[in-house]
Amino acid sequence: MASLILVLGDQLTETLPAIAEAKKTVDTILMAEVREEATYVKHHKKKIAFLFSAMRHFARELEKHNYNVDYVKYDDKHNQGSLLEQVKYSLDNGDFESVVVTSPGEHRLLNSFQQWESTLGVPVHICEDNRFLATPQEFSDWAEGKKQLRMEFFYREMRRKHDVLMDGKNPVGGKWNYDAQNRESMPEDHKVPKHSTFAIDEITKDVLALVESQFSDHFGDLDNFFFAVTREDALEVLNTFIEERLPNFGQYQDAMVEGKPWMYHSHIGFYLNCGLLTPKEAIESAEQAYHSGQVPLNSAEGFIRQILGWREYIRGFYWYFMPGLKTDNYFNNQRDLPNFYWDAQTNMNCMRQCIKETKQNAYAHHIQRLMVIGNFSLLTELSPEQVQAWYLSVYADAYEWVELPNVAGMILYSDGGNLASKPYVASGSYINKMSNYCKNCGYQVSKKTGPKACPFNYLYWHFIDKNKDKLSNNHRMAMILKTYGRMKEDNINAMKEDAAAFLTKITKNEEV
Repeated sequence: MASLILVLGDQLTETLPAIAEAKKTVDTILMAEVREEATYVKHHKKKIAFLFSAMRHFARELEKHNYNVDYVKYDDKHNQGSLLEQVKYSLDNGDFESVVVTSPGEHRLLNSFQQWESTLGVPVHICEDNRFLATPQEFSDWAEGKKQLRMEFFYREMRRKHDVLMDGKNPVGGKWNYDAQNRESMPEDHKVPKHSTFAIDEITKDVLALVESQFSDHFGDLDNFFFAVTREDALEVLNTFIEERLPNFGQYQDAMVEGKPWMYHSHIGFYLNCGLLTPKEAIESAEQAYHSGQVPLNSAEGFIRQILGWREYIRGFYWYFMPGLKTDNYFNNQRDLPNFYWDAQTNMNCMRQCIKETKQNAYAHHIQRLMVIGNFSLLTELSPEQVQAWYLSVYADAYEWVELPNVAGMILYSDGGNLASKPYVASGSYINKMSNYCKNCGYQVSKKTGPKACPFNYLYWHFIDKNKDKLSNNHRMAMILKTYGRMKEDNINAMKEDAAAFLTKITKNEEV
């Protein structure tokens, strides 16, 4: 008897057990572009186009390898609108004894899958996702009993376990982490290599027309579609990065430059998170480039840490703290997102640039997400639920398992410090140091108060003042709180007044 194998849009990996163990002449692989998954948040147009095109190309490859594939397009008359209803339809119209799925990357979907057996009346087998280098149980075992779950120590365990950049029992170079060497701003005359782009084929043309027709009210631009949509092209992105940009990646990975959204970053998060690339091959490529003398250690280690350390840690953290992580609100922030998160109409050049590039590309690099948009979101007391939904919808590499811990834990500190050792807030001086955004801003980063002052300056001290009691036991905030304690009362009051006026404008959706 045959099995019906459901493959999701972020499971485009032929070595998944659910696919690799399929009986090609008997089983059927079901893939479907369903409304429920495309619209439960209003995903960026480019994100939907990228995933639908990648899914269609992946289905074609499976067929070339003699798998039976039932692919249901978004506008197919038999499209049932949700994964469960599509599976029901397939069971009703086929001869299947069981359903096979791979464990999904979202808590809501796993909960749904776990109910399917009783709902569908056939056995439902949930396979482990073998594309990660640590299982949720492995993370849980590591986390159990610890007072602090710091990524750095989990990363070291992963380095040891997988023998990555190791010299026997010690890290290559004598240090685990070279982050201190990875925070340089970029010289004005520096030329960054062009990021990888690919010609649009007929499959992608059809998808772009579909998205323009069916998702016209979603955020984002469809122009200049650049994504790799096949494994072959995703591998080209990785290889080009290793050759052209990894040598300088470490040095400039935190830098921000107006009009240069891609910088030295790899842009492979799109392909890792949907399955066209695997973390192991990315790590091995970077490690080999270091050992061959092609790239310096700080670049190789910094890149590997993002994948073997941060990515694996975030995934384990997500499953360990769900479902509470989604509703945590440590600072009790409730303010609605301002309209300029969607149209980039603001006088703050840093926010304007990051949101505009997000709208254009469904991409921004980690410092833009964390220390510009995220920093502003926390300082202006925006609702965690709304901020989480925004990040999930606007970035093409965003799935809840990776988005939610980054936003709730790292950006908003809404989990109260389970992930981050301190709130990641900063004044305008940080943005000025790491970018050239402040040169073309409607505000002046050198001014602390007044109508022309950079809003980040007074919002930062307003945050410290308002939350000083909650922050008093955090040793990493001790120096900042000591500085605050020495400030003149008149200066504190001026900053509080400016912050109150600015926050009122945000609440009323007035121009800022």
